[in-house]
Amino acid sequence: MLPCYGLYKMFQKAGVPTWKALVPFYNTWTILEVSKKPKWWFFAQFVPVAGWFFTILIFVEFVKCFGKFAFYQHVATVFFAVFYFPYIGTNKKDRFIGPQGVKFYKKTVAREWIDAAVFAIVAATLIRIFVFEAYTIPTPSMEKTLLVDDFLFVSKSAYGPRIPNTPIAMPFMHHTIPGLNIKSYVEWIHIPYTRWFASPVKRNDVVVFNFPVNDTLINDEENFGSKVTYYQQVRKDGRDKVWQDYGDIIITRPVDKRENFIKRCVAVAGDSLQVKNSVVYINGTPQPVFPQSERYYSITIPANINTNLQRDEQETDEGYYHRRMKVIGDLLRPFGINARIEQEDIRPNAGPNNFLVNITNEERANLKLPAGYTIENYYMNEEGADLFPYYDTAYHWQVDNYGPLWIPKKGATIQLTPDNIIRYQRCIEVYEGNKFENNSGKIFINGKEATTYTFTMDYYWMMGDNRHNSLDSRFWGFVPEDHVVGKASLIWFSVGDGGPRWKRIFNSIK
Repeated sequence: MLPCYGLYKMFQKAGVPTWKALVPFYNTWTILEVSKKPKWWFFAQFVPVAGWFFTILIFVEFVKCFGKFAFYQHVATVFFAVFYFPYIGTNKKDRFIGPQGVKFYKKTVAREWIDAAVFAIVAATLIRIFVFEAYTIPTPSMEKTLLVDDFLFVSKSAYGPRIPNTPIAMPFMHHTIPGLNIKSYVEWIHIPYTRWFASPVKRNDVVVFNFPVNDTLINDEENFGSKVTYYQQVRKDGRDKVWQDYGDIIITRPVDKRENFIKRCVAVAGDSLQVKNSVVYINGTPQPVFPQSERYYSITIPANINTNLQRDEQETDEGYYHRRMKVIGDLLRPFGINARIEQEDIRPNAGPNNFLVNITNEERANLKLPAGYTIENYYMNEEGADLFPYYDTAYHWQVDNYGPLWIPKKGATIQLTPDNIIRYQRCIEVYEGNKFENNSGKIFINGKEATTYTFTMDYYWMMGDNRHNSLDSRFWGFVPEDHVVGKASLIWFSVGDGGPRWKRIFNSIK
C-alpha cells in the first residue's frame, strides 16, 4: 500500500490534483508523469520480486523532484517512506523543483560508485532469481557425469523461474551468513509457491532442487545436516530423546532455503518406477544406462597374490587400510582400472582377495583383466530401515532392488489404504499442507474423514548417476515440484587436484 497521506501533500506541492494520490496504482502512474520517467516502469511493478525494485525506483525518482539527492535521503525513501513522504509534503523548506531541476544535479564520484554497486547487486539478484544461478558440485553422487568441484550454471528458465518464498534476504547468501552462523533471511513476508511460465521436469534431466527432508534439521553440519537428517535421528533414538539432546540446535527452514541437491530425474509425475538388479524400469520398460554413470563391481584377485601389507608399528587402522587400498588400486591400474579401490567386498560369499571398485559402464566395457582375475556386478541387497518409505517392512526393498512405486501426479486421485499411506502421507501432510490424522484406521484430512486424496502438485524421483554412492530418493522419497530450483545446463569451470580440468570447461550437461 502506497503512503497516500504523504503523496497527498507532495502532489499538492507539485500542483497535481490531490485526489490522484488516494487512488492505488494510479498514484504511481501520476508520479511517472510528473517526474517524466518511462511509463513501462508502471507495468514493471507487477512483476513479482522485480516489481518491488521498480516501485522503489519510482519513489526515488519522485523525491529527486523535491531536491532529495543525498544517499541517506534515498535510504529513507526506500525503508521509511511512510514517514519520510509526509515529512517532505509538510516541511515548508522542501519545494518541488520538477524534472528540470533534477537535470542540474551532478553526482559525486563516490555517489557514482555507490549507485553502480547498488545497480550491480539488484541486477545480479534478479538474474539469480529469474535467469540462472551458479552452483558447485560438493559430493561424488553424480560421478562421472559431474565431478566434485565442477562449477555449473543452473537454468532457472528451464522449468520457469520460481518466486522466492522468503524475498527479504541478504544478496548472494543461501540460508546462513558466513562467519556469523545466523539466518541470512527473515520470514516476515512469506510468498506461497509461485512459478512463472511453469514447465515440467523431463525424465533424465539433471536437476537442482531443495532437499525435501531438510525442512527440520539438527543444525550441526559436521555431524548432521544432510549427512544424517533429523528424521533419521528420530527413527534411531526417538523424538523425545532427539529433542532432549539437540533441541537447542534444531531449526526449520522454508522451501527455498533448504540445502541444494543435484541428481538426475529418473521418473516424473504419473510414472511407475522399479529397480531390478540396479536397472531402473519406468512403466515396465528398462531405462538406458548413461555411459559416465558409476557403480560398484567386485573384483577378485588371484589367491597367490598377497594383498596384505607389512604394517608400520605406529600406523593406525584407518591409515593402514587406506594405504592397502591404494596399493591394490596401483596393482589393477595397468589393466584399465583407473579408479581408486573403494573397500573390501565383505559379503558372506566373498573371498579374502575380493575388492570393490567404483567405475563407469564405459570403463567396464573396455576392461581387460589377465587370467585369474574376475569381475562381476555388485548388488547392494541388504535391507535397510533407512530406505524410503520408512517402516515399510512388507516388501523388503533394497538399494538395487526397489519398488514398484507410483510417483504422485497433480490432479490424480488415490484410494487411501494402509499400504499407500506409508508412502504418500508426507506428500499429503507436509508438502501439500494438510492436517492428517489416522484415528483407529480411519483417515481424517483437515478434520474430515477421507477415503481418497487428490494431489495438488507433481512429484519427481531423483537418483544419482553414481548409484552406489548417492543419497537420493531411495532414502528420502519424492521431490515436490515446488522444491525444483532449475536444470543444470553448463559446466563453466572445473578444478581437480592437478589444477583446472580444461576438457570439462564449457561442456553442456547431459
